[in-house]
Amino acid sequence: MRIVKGVGEMQNFSREQRAKGRTIGLVPTMGFLHEGHLSLVREAVKQCDCTVVSIFVNPTQFGPNEDLDSYPRDFERDKKLCEKEKVDAIFFPQEQEMYKKPLTFVEVKELSRLLCGKSRPTHFQGVTTVVAKLFNIVRPHRAYFGLKDFQQFVIIKKMVDDLNFDLELVGCPIVRERDGLAMSSRNHYLSPEERKQAVVLNRALSKAQKMFGSGEKNPRKVRKAVLDCIAATSSRVDYVEIVDSESLQPVQEIKKGNLIALAVFFGKTRLIDNRLFE
Repeated sequence: MRIVKGVGEMQNFSREQRAKGRTIGLVPTMGFLHEGHLSLVREAVKQCDCTVVSIFVNPTQFGPNEDLDSYPRDFERDKKLCEKEKVDAIFFPQEQEMYKKPLTFVEVKELSRLLCGKSRPTHFQGVTTVVAKLFNIVRPHRAYFGLKDFQQFVIIKKMVDDLNFDLELVGCPIVRERDGLAMSSRNHYLSPEERKQAVVLNRALSKAQKMFGSGEKNPRKVRKAVLDCIAATSSRVDYVEIVDSESLQPVQEIKKGNLIALAVFFGKTRLIDNRLFE
């Protein structure tokens, strides 16, 4: 497995792979890998000839007073996990390699202002900018993203369509702990009591699905039931929304394929989760 730190070196590596007729799969991450990340890696290894994992804690997607400095990092552990999964290369650039007094940013305007964008107004511009850069540097045939960050996937898909990136986006299912909590690097921040309470998110989403399965189509009633479920804990709700899964706009009546998405604080830790109504 190759560790690549320079942009030019990564571009040369990808050029060599393409010249050999090999398909490249990219798994973009901020490191501190968990089973959710590794599920993406396995899918890339299965579908592609060459798998690249990028590890970069991207400063432009963190707002003021967010957890950039404290975001968990453990490159040696990440490297061992990637070796075990037969990753071909890790792209591990430093901030000064990725951002040299930049004046250019990528923004998917309308979609980035909804859901998480309301409380994190600069977040998705940072995400789309760094992902566009990674696509230009690694030049993958396929890129793999977890659907826990469903809004992120919708936004990146729109960017890919609008800017004519020549690649396929692959969305992979949410990976959960045994008790239902969606895997996230930020779960590491939770105290034992907060961790115990955080399972309410999956429980609340399951309640929403059960209501829809029983014929309830009123989003206000379903949303209230979810909020009531979460209110039994000492958490703080950022949002609970029921929306169209492509436009991310609120719906008047719940239909199959609509999305319920939420963001909730447990102490200082903000967790997100979602589910498509089936």
